[in-house]
Amino acid sequence: MLIHRGFEDLQPLPNAVVTSGTFDGVHRGHQTILARLTEVAQSSDGQSILITYWPHPRTVVSNDSQDLKLLSTLDEKVELIEAAGVDHLIVIPFTRSFSQLTSEQYIRQILIDKIGTKKLVIGYDHRFGRDREGGFDYIRAHQHEYGFEVEEIPRQDIDAVGISSSKIRTALNEGDIETANLFLGRPYSLTGTIVKGRQLGRTIGFPTANMQVDDPVKLIPANGVYAVDVLYGDQVPGGMLNIGFRPTVAGTNQTIETYIFDRNPAARFDKDIYGEHLTLHFRKFLRPEQKFSGLPALVEQLKQDEAAARAVL
Repeated sequence: MLIHRGFEDLQPLPNAVVTSGTFDGVHRGHQTILARLTEVAQSSDGQSILITYWPHPRTVVSNDSQDLKLLSTLDEKVELIEAAGVDHLIVIPFTRSFSQLTSEQYIRQILIDKIGTKKLVIGYDHRFGRDREGGFDYIRAHQHEYGFEVEEIPRQDIDAVGISSSKIRTALNEGDIETANLFLGRPYSLTGTIVKGRQLGRTIGFPTANMQVDDPVKLIPANGVYAVDVLYGDQVPGGMLNIGFRPTVAGTNQTIETYIFDRNPAARFDKDIYGEHLTLHFRKFLRPEQKFSGLPALVEQLKQDEAAARAVL
């Protein structure tokens, strides 16, 4: 996949089949669009092109931008889109100036002049142009004038519930990992660097890896204890993850700490991983964070949590 930062190095492409959108999370609804995009491009001997925006448009034009957390960082989104078989990814720097383009300007200046679009494949709710004024109906009414076709992908439902990035964010904020993973079509993940913490875990037999997440815009799921897969190089040990403030030991800042264990109960994961880059795949929410009467009670609960996590993994 070729990645273009803006349009400076891009010439109109032959038989360009295009889609556009934020594609946050690249969830199962997005995957349906991408499957159709690549199918049409291959059948017409064309090139599949995805236009996306960074930063997320809401962080530029909305008052609630400080509260918006994303399902995927830009690097994660690029990786997922490439895995879907897209030929070209165009990342447009989203600015206030860009947000003022009308739908007509967007169509003519970008889709036609810059890319040479022959077919546009978009989701049922996709909007573009200033104040989100453009959409499928607008393009369909003028497609002969523009010289390209447009195809709409209908809403993708699971159990009569439409899949959307906002629904997945809500599920994660509520600790509903099952729904989030179902809509994503894969486990939700966090990636970051392991940094030194207070190292209290090792004094009670549960040493933890304290993660600093790579991108501050990444959504951190609800506080609580989770069963996770840990991607460490070519190894995938299991993990018992705690997100929260550690009230039993008077913690004040939110931490992301994982007790990593070998899949073999008779073995022990004892590698020095400070400074290492890890990825956590969320498998199941085990329990909310809670305050215990003291360390002995905490240790007993951690033993139960480990057993529950091993049973899941």
